[in-house]
Amino acid sequence: MDNSEKNQSARKKITREEMNEIVAKARRSQEDKMKGYREKSLSIHPWVCARCGMEFTQKNLHLLTVHHKDHDHENNPPDGSNWENLCVYCHDNEHRRYTDHLQGEMPDSGTVKSESVSHKPFAALADLLKKK
Repeated sequence: MDNSEKNQSARKKITREEMNEIVAKARRSQEDKMKGYREKSLSIHPWVCARCGMEFTQKNLHLLTVHHKDHDHENNPPDGSNWENLCVYCHDNEHRRYTDHLQGEMPDSGTVKSESVSHKPFAALADLLKKK
């Protein structure tokens, strides 16, 4: 028996029920954490999307989300300085823009680099303006 086989046999087998409980506990923990900073943000900031200006009431408040400005979901200062309330549409757009930005910074993002443009459409503009 080699080391990898010994390690596998030494590990405790987890039953499906235990795995389900672990996953459920992790989900509850995440929901509690999100609920905490969402409630704080809603009490600190107005119920208005910081991007499009859409106003929210108790009836449609579920469509207002909390966005982490620095994209770090662990950075939750109690003063709310890293949060902004965004509607679900603006929040989705912000994360898409951020993902696109990160992909653009990657060395091999698959994008084609264009060559520099040699045409200068306003080259003679100064001469044209002097004639008037």
